[in-house]
Amino acid sequence: MKQPARRRDLPPSLFPIGNDLFPQPAAPPPRIAPLVPTQVYDTYWRFAVERQSVFFRRFEGSPAPWTDDPILLAYKFTNAYRASDRVSQYLIRHVIYGEDYPSNAAEVVFRTLLFKFFNRIETWELLEKAIGRITYERFSFEPYDRTLTKAMAEGAKIYSAAYIMPSGGSLGFDRKHRNHLTLIGRMMDDELPARMASAKNMQRAFDLIRGYPTIGDFLAYQYVTDINYSTVTNFTESDFVVPGPGAVDGIRKCFTYTGGLSDSEVIKFMADRQEIEFARLGLDFPSLWGRRLQFIDCQNLFCEVGKYARVSHPDTVGKSGRTRIKQRFRPNSDPIAYWYPPKWAINNASAQSRTGRS
Repeated sequence: MKQPARRRDLPPSLFPIGNDLFPQPAAPPPRIAPLVPTQVYDTYWRFAVERQSVFFRRFEGSPAPWTDDPILLAYKFTNAYRASDRVSQYLIRHVIYGEDYPSNAAEVVFRTLLFKFFNRIETWELLEKAIGRITYERFSFEPYDRTLTKAMAEGAKIYSAAYIMPSGGSLGFDRKHRNHLTLIGRMMDDELPARMASAKNMQRAFDLIRGYPTIGDFLAYQYVTDINYSTVTNFTESDFVVPGPGAVDGIRKCFTYTGGLSDSEVIKFMADRQEIEFARLGLDFPSLWGRRLQFIDCQNLFCEVGKYARVSHPDTVGKSGRTRIKQRFRPNSDPIAYWYPPKWAINNASAQSRTGRS
């Protein structure tokens, strides 16, 4: 696989800001009738290439800045591959596959859901420091509640801003974290891990999670994806997809007409189409050591390009009506030792790449 250029060889931005500052290279129009694309459709593919190239430049140890694109320099965007994001990497390496933790289905699902309910590394480490090794076998509502309540009273944030977590008032408490502790207890009492391990496909596993109070379509899809990083399930990530609100907004910006395809079918179309579109645009996409963009990644890219288009294509209207990007880019200097689910069989290639550039 051809690796992206280092910082000194960065090409001009692939994206147009206005019409003159960053003109796009000429490319033949996509042949995707009956879908009717907007100019954001090409930006989707260009964004995927540049965001993944930024990932590799950082991975290779190149100095900042890692792009010449002014929007990527100014604002925060997730990686092209969901599993490469800092929180996902922590979940995979330290929570799911942590060496000091038991690996049976009940314990893995418990840890994964507990982590994801808060989706914040600092909250997990806070609980570990206060309680010790986090296991379902030793789980008790009171010490977890006491630790989290104390942290909130001291002004700490215990939830990530990445997802909007419903308060879960139907579970009986006026504090969100207490409802989530109650919910995970209910899931475990219902033997959810064993039922997920027996699920024949990702949609069935999704339905099992979706059946619990406060868990909507988007969160259920995120959670089943996270659990599927483990060995509890072994679903392909190109089997099932549920678009979140951000992805729907991005789809509306990429197409004026989708030919009767549902939003899920549009995401599947993008995953199937990726090599054709990169070739049409003359782009060399640096995949994740041979792993194609999966449905979850294409879903996330719609969300991210929807945000990106608020600046790059301000006249293109989506569903949300939002016009500004809230989160500014602030580089995190803490290194990540990238490591992916072993069943993907890419960790050796990743390690060799890191060794080869040291």
